[in-house]
Amino acid sequence: MGYTVVDVKVEGPAGIIRMNRPEKHNALSFQLLKELASAVSELEQMNEVRGIILTGSDKAFSTGADLNEALTIDTPAKFLPYNRLFRDVTYRMEHSSKAVVAAIGGHCITGGLEIALAADVRIAAENATFAITSSKIGSVAGAGGTQRLPRLVGRSVAMELLFTSRYFDAAYAERIGLVTKVAPNGEVLDAARVLVDEFATRAPLSIGWMKLAVQTGMNLDMESSLDLEAVLSAGAFGTKDKAEGMSAFLEKRTAAFIGE
Repeated sequence: MGYTVVDVKVEGPAGIIRMNRPEKHNALSFQLLKELASAVSELEQMNEVRGIILTGSDKAFSTGADLNEALTIDTPAKFLPYNRLFRDVTYRMEHSSKAVVAAIGGHCITGGLEIALAADVRIAAENATFAITSSKIGSVAGAGGTQRLPRLVGRSVAMELLFTSRYFDAAYAERIGLVTKVAPNGEVLDAARVLVDEFATRAPLSIGWMKLAVQTGMNLDMESSLDLEAVLSAGAFGTKDKAEGMSAFLEKRTAAFIGE
């Protein structure tokens, strides 16, 4: 599709989606949400893409929902289709077979943070600031904030952040496990590229199936999740990439994976 508020490009093994509403600090309009979902799906279909990077500007990853549009949503009947736009983006991110990395600079607030929570890995610039401010405006975080945040940082920490609408910086985000790395300002996208370059040296089926195991298993009881893991592991043993990977290890050479 033609994009108007996102930029999509492929650089080496990385498919990069950049939100591009700088005048609105990448506030999540209806159109931006639709284009984000389409961009994830487009990159999912490209075999040369081994990881998807979602980013914004150095000043703002995203400040959340576009409140000018959100003000028009004044009934549950209007809210549900709007919520589905968010859910469509996060579903495609979490169900992509490729690793999804959020490269976060500047403001990452409420809906913006909820989108970032659906990434597999989050990297922040030193100037990144985070918050879910729903309690300040009389709403409830409705795009995954009450569910994904506690799964990532723990129940008590998540509840404190949700109840207070407190802003916190990149150092605190790293300390609670929300982000895995803090990069110098202006270098967060480069850090994400380095990570995707590393992913690209690994077996794509392994990454996709381990992502499926984690995403699905986290919502199952332990025995069921271990059963799922065993089934996926058994499937991997029948692939050409498994044979190549083990042979390369024994022969002390670099594996050449083909995704089969």
